[in-house]
Parts: sequence; structure tokens; C-alpha cells
Amino acid sequence: MVHPRTTVEDIEELSSLLQVPLVAGTVNRGSDVLGGGMVVNDWTSFVGLETTSTEISVIESIFRLGARQGQFGTGQSNIVTNMRSSLIDQLT
Repeated sequence: MVHPRTTVEDIEELSSLLQVPLVAGTVNRGSDVLGGGMVVNDWTSFVGLETTSTEISVIESIFRLGARQGQFGTGQSNIVTNMRSSLIDQLT
């Protein structure tokens, strides 16, 4: 994921150099400071409170977070489910 004002030519050049697909996007309701509002690893992502559902959907699809299978093929791991539940409980 790159800054939303990155030109198409720069995205294509970076994509070919890094050998990964790249997409421009935002977090925190349109903020173009990606590193200040998002942390992503192989299993989950954490975003700012102002992040919209559309932005979350884009992040999940880019990093393929919703499609990951657990160790036993049961979908999300228990760790991710527990973390999400506890974060939602704290924020509500």
C-alpha cells in the first residue's frame, strides 16, 4: 500500500522492483499518512479509530487478511478472534 498521491508510473516502477502488487490507499478517514494509522503483519492489522469500513475492506483485501486459513484450516486463528473480541469490548 502506498501514498494515495503516488503516480501510476511510480507505482508500476515500485511494483516491478519489489515484485509485489501495490495499491494506493488511505487510513483514518482519508489520512494519507499510512504509517501513522496502520500496522499490518501476516495475521492481522490494527488501524486508527477513524478508519472507515471501506478502508478496512481495502486493507484486508490487499494483505489478504480475511482469506487466511488457520493452522488446522478453520479460518481465523483463536488468537486473532480473541484479540478482536477484547478490543471491541474495550472500545464499546
